[in-house]
Amino acid sequence: MAMVGLFWIGEDSVYVGAEPAGAASGVRLTEDGVEAPGIGEGRFWTWDEVVRIETHDVPVRSGARRLASMAFDAVLVAVTGDAEFPPAISVEVVTAEESVQVDAHLAVAGGIYLPSEYELSRTLLQALTDGDAEIGELLAWGRDHAAEGTLPREEREALLRKWAGA
Repeated sequence: MAMVGLFWIGEDSVYVGAEPAGAASGVRLTEDGVEAPGIGEGRFWTWDEVVRIETHDVPVRSGARRLASMAFDAVLVAVTGDAEFPPAISVEVVTAEESVQVDAHLAVAGGIYLPSEYELSRTLLQALTDGDAEIGELLAWGRDHAAEGTLPREEREALLRKWAGA
């Protein structure tokens, strides 16, 4: 699996945030639509039904502030021995009939995004819901490259631009 922006990409799946474990909630993007496992019996919407996917409560910081936050967290864990779960975000799936909030966890190192990568991720989510991008491109990349792990920031941003047509 590899993180590219807000997306956790594997050989056969793409999630907004980390892949949920057990009964945890999350948002999975498939070629057929958007799935929310862990919400009751699970929810599913086709791409034609989805008007918008938005993310809320995503920690975004400048490069310097992100490094400072990560350093502080590392010291806190070393001193107290307490590690926290990755930050949770809210993913809103909007259709013409409803708006559903789904919790997802982030898997990005330090749990904080740079503004550029976050904005490109939002642009890609909108392109997917508008039909201007195809989830199949992310899945194809995942089959070929996800086992290599997460790429450097510049390469992740280049992929997001390519996929979103930005």
